[in-house]
Amino acid sequence: MKKKASRLDTIKLIISNKEISCQEDLLKELMQEGFELTQATLSRDLKQLKVAKAASMNGQYVYVLPNNIMYKRNVDRNVNDMMMNYGFKSLQFSGNIAVIKTRPGYAGSIAYDIDNRDSKDIIGTIAGDDTIMLVLREDVDHKHIRSFLSFIIPE
Repeated sequence: MKKKASRLDTIKLIISNKEISCQEDLLKELMQEGFELTQATLSRDLKQLKVAKAASMNGQYVYVLPNNIMYKRNVDRNVNDMMMNYGFKSLQFSGNIAVIKTRPGYAGSIAYDIDNRDSKDIIGTIAGDDTIMLVLREDVDHKHIRSFLSFIIPE
């Protein structure tokens, strides 16, 4: 079975790119992507992601991500293509701090993945909605951090 972080990313991608109005439809989409989960698990995932419902342009209520009530759907891409992007936008360094910018809603799951890979060079992470701050060990080589992150963030 696929990992929770991957499932949460897939839920975000599906909600961002399709008009999903009920959990049953979302469960079907997740099953097509290879996830097996119950409605109760999906409900907990939606709560964790702070997913809400909002009226779409056609007046139907659909799931939306926080801070993303008005969003453009891109229906020409499948979930596997979108997962390759992984929400990553940029990485910048300032001394022993690194800042990763992501698409809205992605920072938490990327920070989770970073924290679960034991790096002696990253002391810790703090994640918001679209920004992650990494506190780095003193005098760490930024190229080494970029290399380490390339295994977590495919870009």
